[in-house]
Amino acid sequence: QVQLVESGGGLVQPGGSLRLSCAASGFTFSNYVMSWYRQAPGKERELVASISSIGVFTNYADSVKGRFTISRDNAKNTVSLQMNSLKPEDTAVYYCKARRDRSEYWGQGIQVTVSS
Repeated sequence: QVQLVESGGGLVQPGGSLRLSCAASGFTFSNYVMSWYRQAPGKERELVASISSIGVFTNYADSVKGRFTISRDNAKNTVSLQMNSLKPEDTAVYYCKARRDRSEYWGQGIQVTVSS
């Protein structure tokens, strides 16, 4: 059974940091591109960052470049998102996604709230 379980969310003050993690199981993790998406209230889900199957290539939304870093550990079947210099506009539910060809899996999402 495929599972993607996010952790590490919560409430943080503007300028603070959080590290999200996503633990994967039930599929060959190292074959999949992994991504983080987010969805703020009233807005569409958007891509935040993605990383290639062996971690060589990454890409980021312009809004998070220089502040967020995506990484993966294929030995532990995990993907992480280090979020620094957080802003109120980063408040959203963050989702982990695995994709390979036409196969796609999503986590259940985790709340990140940036507020003073």
